[in-house]
Amino acid sequence: MNEAMPYLIAVGAILVVFVLPAWFAFRKEEREAMAELAAAKAAGRHEPVSIRPWVDEAKCMGSGACLAACPEHAVLAIVGGQARLANATACIGHGACATACPRSAIELVFGSEKRGVDLPKVGPDFQTDVPGLFVAGELGGMGLIANAIEQGTQATRQALSGRKATSEGLDLIIVGAGPAGVAAGLEAKKAHANVVILEQDVFGGAIRHYPRGKIVMAHGYRLPGQKRRKSGTISKETLIEELGAAIDDAGLDVSEGEPVTSVQRLEDGRFEVITGERTLHSSAVLLCVGRRGTPRKLGVTGEDREKVSYRLLEPEQYRHKHVLVVGGGDSAVEAAITLGAEEGCRVTLSYRKEHIVRAKQKNQEKLAASVAAGHVKMRTLTEVADIGADRVVLVGAGAEANSATGEVLPNDAVLIFCGGVLPTKFLADAGIALQRHHAKLVTTLEETAPVGR
Repeated sequence: MNEAMPYLIAVGAILVVFVLPAWFAFRKEEREAMAELAAAKAAGRHEPVSIRPWVDEAKCMGSGACLAACPEHAVLAIVGGQARLANATACIGHGACATACPRSAIELVFGSEKRGVDLPKVGPDFQTDVPGLFVAGELGGMGLIANAIEQGTQATRQALSGRKATSEGLDLIIVGAGPAGVAAGLEAKKAHANVVILEQDVFGGAIRHYPRGKIVMAHGYRLPGQKRRKSGTISKETLIEELGAAIDDAGLDVSEGEPVTSVQRLEDGRFEVITGERTLHSSAVLLCVGRRGTPRKLGVTGEDREKVSYRLLEPEQYRHKHVLVVGGGDSAVEAAITLGAEEGCRVTLSYRKEHIVRAKQKNQEKLAASVAAGHVKMRTLTEVADIGADRVVLVGAGAEANSATGEVLPNDAVLIFCGGVLPTKFLADAGIALQRHHAKLVTTLEETAPVGR
């Protein structure tokens, strides 16, 4: 008995010094995770806006590797010994959690069991049901810039893999000159392909709609044929400058201000692409258009006034003015915060729901601080009923738009951030089928309600 005593004391010491503190720390982290999950459910942050990690409970061993790998550090939590989705709205599709998982228990999916996301039907090679017609970037559900660049690059390789030598026409037409489209064009130039990019506005895509100075990337990236961009925060202006330099260096043909109205596959297998200026033919087409190309409108009286805009470019022009911002996502919240910091700008943020839940947690915290400081006024559970020359009318969410009991606010400008309209008719005319994603459940829209219902 006496001989065993030293061993028992040693074991007890190990338990007291190492095991018990670790166990208590684990329990504390789990309680915090459960509290965060409960708070996320209460605020609606557990329902994903688009992409999010799906955890296979049969494989998850609760190692925590996914939590450590996530650059956002807020999406997943360990609850009950397994990874759980704690803050879906913070996920922007890095995919680092899936890569780090030692059991391959995580997949990135779109939507949830309750909230569906409509996306074009594409295969693993980014090709639609129409042979030779490809989709990459935001239209395919990948809004993260670094991933969109990679998708555009890979989709181009696939699009050019089966090309045939032609005496006329183009090898590839790319629609959209955002990060995915520019990367696709650069990859095509590397392959010595005859390529043109058609852009309805100017190169840069949705990035140009962001407020000045907005950080759009936090990690390095590489454009085809270019040196790798080192890690570090990248602003909107810096990224646009770098995209422009890459376009010039490669001699890439980007036709700006030329919207595409139709894409059709001909009987000979080539594609006919019609714009407002000309008709082009190519062996393949890659769609890299964004969802923000056609802003979703409110459909209220006065929305056609010049003071109404769907993006914020020059915040200083709104100094000493009454501005109404409409929306509840990151773009609306960031615009309200930015304008609230401008001298004399009196900002009101209108949102139809009770809580702002679609914006990232950091933006929600910044908004709360702006509201507390008196820089931004909140009007939740409201909708715009009328936009006048020098005022706007807000009514309770769901109320009649012509209600005479609404709140009248002095107004010089209205900024609307209600997302973009999926180009459903354009895609349907091109022969592209859409799918509704409910996490692991995916159905074609022919089997569900029409888009937008």
